Amino acid sequence: MLKDLKYIAAYIVPASAVWAIYQGNAWAWSTVVLVFGLLPLVEAFLPTSSANFSEDEEQTQARRRWFDVLLYLNVPLVYGVVLYAAYAFEYRALSWMEMLGLVLSVGTVLGANGINVAHELGHRPEKGHQFLAKMLLLPELYLHFFIEHNRGHHKNVATDADPATSRLGQTVYHFWWQSVRGSWFSAWQIETERLKKTGQSRWSWANEMLVYQFIQAGWLLGLVLLFSIPTALLLTGCAVVGFLLLETVNYIEHYGLRRRILPNGRPEPVLPVHSWNSDHELGRIFLYELTRHSDHHFKSTRKYQVLRHLDESPQLPIGYPGSMLLSLVPPLWFAVMNKRAKAAQIQLETA
Repeated sequence: MLKDLKYIAAYIVPASAVWAIYQGNAWAWSTVVLVFGLLPLVEAFLPTSSANFSEDEEQTQARRRWFDVLLYLNVPLVYGVVLYAAYAFEYRALSWMEMLGLVLSVGTVLGANGINVAHELGHRPEKGHQFLAKMLLLPELYLHFFIEHNRGHHKNVATDADPATSRLGQTVYHFWWQSVRGSWFSAWQIETERLKKTGQSRWSWANEMLVYQFIQAGWLLGLVLLFSIPTALLLTGCAVVGFLLLETVNYIEHYGLRRRILPNGRPEPVLPVHSWNSDHELGRIFLYELTRHSDHHFKSTRKYQVLRHLDESPQLPIGYPGSMLLSLVPPLWFAVMNKRAKAAQIQLETA
């Protein structure tokens, strides 16, 4: 039971953002320092864990509602942080350094506790879970992720058809443009093809992408009416930070890995070797096991609390927060990862 409580630690991220907003000054950077300073440093000295549940334990853990409740609580936490930040932006005299720190801190919450949790809930078949996923994607203005990730990325991952898969030697900055732009257009294409099969127009309200654009416009208009245009712009900056953190995670998760093309012209099935994995404990806890990404792609319906370490999946040398930081300095990232990516690809092609 005590081990089940570990995921409560993920709430430290929004709590640090509340502290950042409340204290201001240098404390405005609290969440950034926590996630991209303290966590990578501590992870460097902690051992990794490759332990998995037994089959019986996995079935028991997967049925426990406690783990779902932990996800649900992120909805009020994320919206609470956003509205508290909006109040601070609107009514407090903040220096530009404080505003920058708060945009980055709140954006980190939107990435870790917003989009990341939406990703987990969006894979659930229940409509209620999917609704909560969309609620968590709204503050980042990234509702199209619900379409493209589930019906595009998981189908095309580790191929050139997937905008959310990074290429060997590609910088994270080039990848941001590729994935942000490509995923949005891919979601439109996915919806257009779906509607075409049912004889419906892409410009009808049956088009989820069209609906999402109006919902996001309504969200921004609501912020302007409740607060002001400058506050809405600052919260848009938080949204950009949030979805760029997601795209940075996408960058490191499949960097340089490719599925083989079979004689029939189709890519081979998605295997654990097509995603980078990390067993670093803190990243696993704070990101709800997203770092065990190989098993997630192998079976996307598997709940986060029972995702497995798979021996055949390639392992990142450092945890997700540290890898994200490293990716921002392309020469260092290439020096650490290119040899590993080439070796992993050679092993895959000779298997």
